[in-house]
Amino acid sequence: MVDRRHFIKKSASSLAALGGLALLQRSGLAAAIGTGKLTILDALPGKETLIKQTYRPPNYETPINYFDAPFTPNNRFFVRYHNAVIPEVKIGEWRLRIGGDAVRTPLELSLEQLRSDFEQVEIAALCLCSGNRREAFQPPVPGLQWGSGAMGNALWRGVRLKDVLAGAGIDKSALEVSLAGADSGILPTTPDFVKSLPLAKALDENSLIAFEMNGEPLPHWNGFPARLIIPGWTATYWIKHLTALNVLSKPFDGFWMKTAYRIPKDRFPNGQFSSQETGTAMPITEIVVNSLITNLEDGQTLSSAKPIEIKGVAWDGGNGIARVDVSTDGGNNWHQATLKQDYGRFSWRQWHLAFEPKRPGTYRIMARATSHSGASQPLEPIPNPSGYHHNAVQKITLQLA
Repeated sequence: MVDRRHFIKKSASSLAALGGLALLQRSGLAAAIGTGKLTILDALPGKETLIKQTYRPPNYETPINYFDAPFTPNNRFFVRYHNAVIPEVKIGEWRLRIGGDAVRTPLELSLEQLRSDFEQVEIAALCLCSGNRREAFQPPVPGLQWGSGAMGNALWRGVRLKDVLAGAGIDKSALEVSLAGADSGILPTTPDFVKSLPLAKALDENSLIAFEMNGEPLPHWNGFPARLIIPGWTATYWIKHLTALNVLSKPFDGFWMKTAYRIPKDRFPNGQFSSQETGTAMPITEIVVNSLITNLEDGQTLSSAKPIEIKGVAWDGGNGIARVDVSTDGGNNWHQATLKQDYGRFSWRQWHLAFEPKRPGTYRIMARATSHSGASQPLEPIPNPSGYHHNAVQKITLQLA
């Protein structure tokens, strides 16, 4: 691992960007925000200040004010790992191996071969941790207590996963494709972070092996030199530092499929992964419809003498956002927000609404997204043991003086 801290010299500008958070504590910056939660601000090498959840493995979320843009800056993009050993991969030594019992000709590709031998494509897609907003579940559930910043929208450039798999030849017995990266655990007993995809999703034209992010090489903390992009599905499948693809004739039975990242069956309108389903549970797959207010904070005090612009983003698993409605009176009345540019069905969609308060007082602001499929956000989160898919309508309170 590289040096842990180099952020203190940036603290003044970072605090200003984060709205004046101003408490310095121990090895990081800490501030009580909104509900009073103590938030630790820290910076990994190559990143600007983010909200630290854990250092080893590194798990950092993006402050939501950086979501007030079509694409999340690379140096502000969230970081998520399960394993603590994250090697500095050298391009000249990196190889992607394609094998498994259901391929005809195993392959080994360098990054240069990946770039030159296959058609390059770009896609705008939201990368979202399955546990985003977990801290808002009541009663609390186990796991990293993510706020709303375990996500980021980016323009990804790479090659189609199906083209690379086709180069190895897929046998008719193929059922799943397992996915592995270069990171590993400290202890030999730590399960490797290996996932699998149903063959149909692996062969979807939107599933990519990406080597660029927002027009630049992938940052180290976001998967350099190549990672998987599985648009519309949660980021647990977006394997970083990709090293191996194995086409399998039987269901992959590793820990991160058989035990972790599972949800109660039929509780969510998720995409199917029949080979990994049991009578009661299934892997988490598709992102659910959701939205976030990006320019206002719960408990914020503003003037009632001038209009207030409410801004945010909305997203779903690939049907696209049809509308966003905003209430300024706790849900009694709703007003349709204006949607901004559409960057594609897997990208989030920016929206805004002008609110003209008539008098001082307390205002309850709510935002609710609806997708083209007709799915809309519930008023309360759907309970599940691991705190996944929190997509309840967001509610914040403003004090207008």
